[in-house]
Amino acid sequence: MTTLVVGATGATGKHLVEQLLNSRQKVKVIVRSPEKLPEAWKTNDQLSIIQASVSEITVDEMAGYIRDCDAVASCLGHHPNWKGIYGKPRRLVTDAVVLLCNAIQKNAPGKPVKFVLMNTTGNRNRDLNEPISMGQRLVIAILRLLLPPHVDNEKAADYLRTQMGQTNRFVEWVAVRPDGLVNEDQVTGYEVHPSPTRSAIFNAGTVSRINVGHFMAELITNNDVWSRWKGQMPVIYQTAPKNR
Repeated sequence: MTTLVVGATGATGKHLVEQLLNSRQKVKVIVRSPEKLPEAWKTNDQLSIIQASVSEITVDEMAGYIRDCDAVASCLGHHPNWKGIYGKPRRLVTDAVVLLCNAIQKNAPGKPVKFVLMNTTGNRNRDLNEPISMGQRLVIAILRLLLPPHVDNEKAADYLRTQMGQTNRFVEWVAVRPDGLVNEDQVTGYEVHPSPTRSAIFNAGTVSRINVGHFMAELITNNDVWSRWKGQMPVIYQTAPKNR
């Protein structure tokens, strides 16, 4: 199995790549600055490095990159600084999702390609009409006005829901919604639910980036896990340690 990962140098993307490599999977990464990659990646014969900016790749070029791929994963996100939040490209994640889906469909693969998108618990799955409080609705409305990345995350997932849908011949998808992200060194216990079990605004929990990378890798490599979650937007939470 070969997986193309965009956003591989990000805080979560690097964990996804490591998990796939540890599972002896072949991985392609698209990066603007290969010198930023871990040295171990550069000498790993399971990893192919494509030096390019995702926002500058044409559909034909992307179709060539993913022609032999069974899965595609996006861990793209906006940098948490002024330029990353308010600068261009405002539709970084959405445009990448559209580009990748168009490239997959251009190739017309014999079996559907798995598409895994890292999203956020702040985004509702409108297929399930998930209920939220009036207070949370108000806060999210303010976020849409003040934080362009929130709108970008919503539109990216909505493109998969509405344009790819549940019956596309070439693309199957999962949008993973992690809770508040934290850094840890090892995979630990985590829970996956179809919808949030707590408020993403007023009662947010945490989940480690390495656990998110592990779950995304499981979706790609484990067909039972994929069958359970395809076409959905699962929420991932850290498992609380048991009291001794």
